[in-house]
Amino acid sequence: MTISVPDNSDLHPIDIAEDLAENSGWEFDRMTDDQIALAVEGVWQVYSITVAWNPADETLRFICTYEIEAPVNRQAPFYDLLNRCNDQLWTGAFAHWVEQKLMVWRYGLLLVGTDGASKQQIDAMIKNAVAACERFYPAFQLVNWSEASPEDALKVAMTKSYGRA
Repeated sequence: MTISVPDNSDLHPIDIAEDLAENSGWEFDRMTDDQIALAVEGVWQVYSITVAWNPADETLRFICTYEIEAPVNRQAPFYDLLNRCNDQLWTGAFAHWVEQKLMVWRYGLLLVGTDGASKQQIDAMIKNAVAACERFYPAFQLVNWSEASPEDALKVAMTKSYGRA
């Protein structure tokens, strides 16, 4: 049996992301031709994901956010943990936007010289974003609201997340 895979050269990556959102039952808002916002439910949070296409540098950008605030007396261990989490990630990285009180997982998929992103790539990136956030969420909460060290908090990070992405 042969499965035909459609040629992606004519598909806009945001159209693909919108199709994935519709088929997955995720809430979404097509903000512009080159940007879509998704709401993806995980175990710990509903994650806000923005997928944006930048035709100038041919990069598909993924940003996954959720609300978190490090108490003033726990900021040093919080940022230590953030760096330790990033050391364990091969795709994407965490940042904390203090003013917005958001944890941010970011990734850029460089598509220069390609026919574009595939549905599988975009789906995997959305799932990877949610999986990374789900995996480390308990560790961030533990560091923020207890006296746990970053080393001990990282031990609670799940190696595989179980959610709906």
